[in-house]
Amino acid sequence: MSDDSKVLNFNKKRQENIEQKRRNFERIFFQNFLGAYATIEQSGVIKPVDILDISKDGLLFQSPGSSRGPSLAVHDELTIRLYFTKQSYIPVILKIVRSKNKSIHGELYNEYGCTFDKTVPTFQAVSHFIDFVYSFAEHSSIDKGDSKVFFI
Repeated sequence: MSDDSKVLNFNKKRQENIEQKRRNFERIFFQNFLGAYATIEQSGVIKPVDILDISKDGLLFQSPGSSRGPSLAVHDELTIRLYFTKQSYIPVILKIVRSKNKSIHGELYNEYGCTFDKTVPTFQAVSHFIDFVYSFAEHSSIDKGDSKVFFI
């Protein structure tokens, strides 16, 4: 075994830790703070979805499924509403690039990987939001309750 194989790449490990923090933060943020609803334009139906991952290229979401399979197909376009309050949202246009069925604890779900339509004006706001998510993951700290704050 050479000495090179024993050397740790701290930059690579740091990037892996940042990526893991980002994914954990996204899950907590999307499950607890940000509501997202998919508007399927073909039928005008609005239904809630769970956003699993987001990046500058696109996002991954899931919705309750059926035994008939995914209700959306690869190459379909749809609009996701990213709600930041109960009444205000940013519409984002997506194109589905992959879909699959999955089962979680016996419940069927459809999972969709999508790309953003970056030509619409609202993508700029979404892009800044994604920058925030990445920056937060890189620079945030975990409160372990080891500090006490006293108010006078």
